[in-house]
Amino acid sequence: MPPWLVRRYFSRAVMARIEHAISESEALHNGEIRFAVESVLDLSPLLHGQDARQRAMEVFSQLRVWDTEHNSGVLIYLLLADRDVEIVADRGIHAKVGNAEWERICRQMEAAFHAGRFEEGVLAGMRKVTALLVRHFPVKTDNPNELSDQPVVL
Repeated sequence: MPPWLVRRYFSRAVMARIEHAISESEALHNGEIRFAVESVLDLSPLLHGQDARQRAMEVFSQLRVWDTEHNSGVLIYLLLADRDVEIVADRGIHAKVGNAEWERICRQMEAAFHAGRFEEGVLAGMRKVTALLVRHFPVKTDNPNELSDQPVVL
């Protein structure tokens, strides 16, 4: 899948709506959400056995999603070629939400992507992540935006 195909499914307008959804979500809790989409894994890491999960953890670090006051950052990573979604959550939220819940959200998003509903899949997944963050990290009076809300194309 060539990198330019990312824009076919995630146009500027779609990315703007995702950014807006992240901003609205973060007004409801003290968590931080990042969304990143990548067309394919590079050949060299792939040949060395890197999979989508490992890449998502690398992106989590590169985007500094771990760098939040309450350790409540969440990365939603999409490897578009495989329609593979990985959610990487910082230790503060991960300790409160088990792997099964994150996996359930990933599989629901993937089902939407396989049906060609990319924007809908991202926004539905984001609503589910938002509900978890609202439950475990309710908004406080001081709620700074610690990370950019802008989606990332890798």
